[in-house]
Amino acid sequence: MSKTKLAVIGLGNMGRRMIHRLVPQYADRVELVALCDSSEENLRSESEAAGGSAKLYTDYRTLLAETDADLVYIAVPPSMHFDAARLAFERGIHVFCEKPLANSLEEAREMMELAQRTNSLLNIVHFSFPLEAPVLEFRRRIARGDAGQIRQIDLYLEFPQWPRAWQQNDWISTRREGGYLLEVGIHWIQMIQQTFGPIVAVKSEIEFPEDESLCEKTVRGILRLENGLEIQVFGTDRRIGDERVSLVVQGSAGTLALENWGNLFAGSAGEEPQPIEVSEENGELPIFKQVLNLLNGEPGTAYDFRDGYNAQVVLEALRNPAEGGGFTELTGRLINELA
Repeated sequence: MSKTKLAVIGLGNMGRRMIHRLVPQYADRVELVALCDSSEENLRSESEAAGGSAKLYTDYRTLLAETDADLVYIAVPPSMHFDAARLAFERGIHVFCEKPLANSLEEAREMMELAQRTNSLLNIVHFSFPLEAPVLEFRRRIARGDAGQIRQIDLYLEFPQWPRAWQQNDWISTRREGGYLLEVGIHWIQMIQQTFGPIVAVKSEIEFPEDESLCEKTVRGILRLENGLEIQVFGTDRRIGDERVSLVVQGSAGTLALENWGNLFAGSAGEEPQPIEVSEENGELPIFKQVLNLLNGEPGTAYDFRDGYNAQVVLEALRNPAEGGGFTELTGRLINELA
């Protein structure tokens, strides 16, 4: 089997993880042929640390015009996703794109339609959360009715500060491209839709700083599911103590919760939920393995641009509350199947 030729655009946290951890892990299946970053210093230092064999670019457009890559990993800020994906599709290159899919609903829709027109090419969004072992077990327990009749679902996106200490760059705190709804909330929106079905209406109240260039501070929202159940959303960058990123489901038979991402808790009605140990071997990570499997015609689990678009429909409704404070109806915007 010939190796997949990989190009990586963007050497922030995710790009570095790709070239330093995942590419070496799958060295028998993938060859790193091109790297791009706007900082020449960063580009050269990261390239050297990765072995120094890839071609180097400071402009992704030049890379995509010249590369012989089979697959491109787009790990740049959201405002660049659309153009990079468009150029890759034009060159016949498979696309693995960071989330959120795009920087606006309009761009996300056009990216989805571009992917549809190039249906021989993979179009995958980096939604790895549903593939984690505790999340898969949470979804199995929800599906078999462990919580009973669900009465309440709460989503907590609570941070002592934003950006987090390890997450410093020049866009993560901007209203245009950053904020915890874009960076973190998108994971949960997508997982919720995979687990509970479409989110068909959204209502939100958002507090922004006086500086209009900066992202949200507090969020209170409601996500209404197709079955009428409503998910309460609580977001803040002022939490006292450690951050909390959690989903809590309460039902007639008990509680199921994912606390701080991947910690699964369960408890019968009237009992305090207890931690449930889930072996990582029961998960489907890393998603890069799934991408390589799909490229080689093997079974794999991944989420495409349609999933990215449907999550973005909800995300943009949360970030842009309806006038008058009512619900934004989403049913007509969601895409069930591509034509």
